[in-house]
Amino acid sequence: MPTYSYKREDGTTFDIQQKISESALEVCPTTGQKVKRIITGGGGVVYKGDGWYVTDYKDKKGTPSEPTTKTESTPKD
Repeated sequence: MPTYSYKREDGTTFDIQQKISESALEVCPTTGQKVKRIITGGGGVVYKGDGWYVTDYKDKKGTPSEPTTKTESTPKD
């Protein structure tokens, strides 16, 4: 269940957990003041694993990679 932040008329803020399907609050449940939902950056990124690898990103942007040449050898009799 996501946590939403609200700002009261007096400038104080509070957080409350609500279902996504619930409507935004219009009145503070504890003080009765009018409230407005505020947008926060609370949805952090979670990194798992050992870290970044060289293969995660292309080293050089916009430059073509070196062509690979295949040499064929003919068997000698």
